[in-house]
Amino acid sequence: MAVGTKGLFPEDLDQMTDQELEERLAECKAELFNLRFSAATGQLEDHGRLKAVRRDVARIYTIARERELNIRTAPAEKN
Repeated sequence: MAVGTKGLFPEDLDQMTDQELEERLAECKAELFNLRFSAATGQLEDHGRLKAVRRDVARIYTIARERELNIRTAPAEKN
């Protein structure tokens, strides 16, 4: 089983627009900051979550970069 958050697999990320990807990236980065802060203060209980969120961030960056290189295409804008 892959490590990561449900709903953030490449198939799910392909369905998101560029704006949605940016919003999700901001959420993941904020969560990662909070997890790192908790780990530094010794209050983190689920250490596996750090790994999962780091991989989520990497997945989002990968999808965004592949779209820049025209390897993947963004879905049509929702009306």
